[in-house]
Amino acid sequence: MNTPFPFPNAGRPSNRQIVLGRRPNGTPSADDFAIWHAEIPHVQPGEVLIRNLFLSVEPAMRGWVNIAANYGTPVPVGGLMPSFAVGEVIESRLDGFEVGDHLMGMFGWQEYCVAGAGAIKRKILERDLSVSLALGILGVNGITAYFGTVETARAARGETLLVSTAAGAVGSAVGQIAKILGCRVIGIAGGAEKTEWCKSLGFDVAVDYKAPTFAEELAAACKGGVDVFFDNTAGPVADEAAKHLSRGARVVVCGTSSIATWDPWPVGPRIERALLVKRASMTGFLVMDYEARYQEAVDWLAPHVRSGRLAFREDITDGLESAMPAIGELYSGVNRGKRLIRLGRA
Repeated sequence: MNTPFPFPNAGRPSNRQIVLGRRPNGTPSADDFAIWHAEIPHVQPGEVLIRNLFLSVEPAMRGWVNIAANYGTPVPVGGLMPSFAVGEVIESRLDGFEVGDHLMGMFGWQEYCVAGAGAIKRKILERDLSVSLALGILGVNGITAYFGTVETARAARGETLLVSTAAGAVGSAVGQIAKILGCRVIGIAGGAEKTEWCKSLGFDVAVDYKAPTFAEELAAACKGGVDVFFDNTAGPVADEAAKHLSRGARVVVCGTSSIATWDPWPVGPRIERALLVKRASMTGFLVMDYEARYQEAVDWLAPHVRSGRLAFREDITDGLESAMPAIGELYSGVNRGKRLIRLGRA
């Protein structure tokens, strides 16, 4: 049902957007983006107008803006920066969606979004919890951790699970979910503060990959072998982890955060020998393959969030402009928790 455009003035406000200003090589900086003022399209049948409240920042965005082929078409120069976002419906011509509904979807780095059903990933039903969680522990990060741990890794009680970037939004959720499932959990993180955070979440061991004794400490932690390695980094950390796989181990490749650039293609130690000798398997994982089941994961995660068994941290900056340096800040490690951009009236 169409509803009046709820703004005090007669005209439609402009929509500020962040667009890709130039093609980066590797991790993008603030200078690679620009702010564009666009008109808000009129809502057509089958669409909703959304006022974005929170924008997400993902490590995968580095791949989205680079020219090297990824799992999607690179963002064109001058194109809106895509992103998951949470927003409130302020006009609806889409059946099943009403003014005031909170939605999570691919709404982009912008203040307003006109979206059809295809861009909407789910309606936020957990009204007792902050809507920002739909971009973190109850969003793509938590959903990634859930399906990656429960279905792809098939983590089971009594097994040992090793996770890299263990203090990050995905890694910390993976470790906690594995503990709930009854696993022994080893985390790999960078620095004393992050390893202590992992321990506070209930990880059995947390190892600092920046320490000069990293290889020795990891070997001691993995003495009994690793049944599941949840890999968010690739590169040297993954090479070291592969040495400790148990027979029949499962490796879930979820991210490649340690690879600065794919041009030239990085080279290094190969792990095929470890996979062969240990009869291990390696599987790539993309959460988009589970879009039709997002609510299933949220229904499992939300009670554990409410009980406090699933802890999380949010790192929130204010204003659309603060998104521009945010991807680079993720890779420099300055964030503490899920990085979110809060817009003015969120």
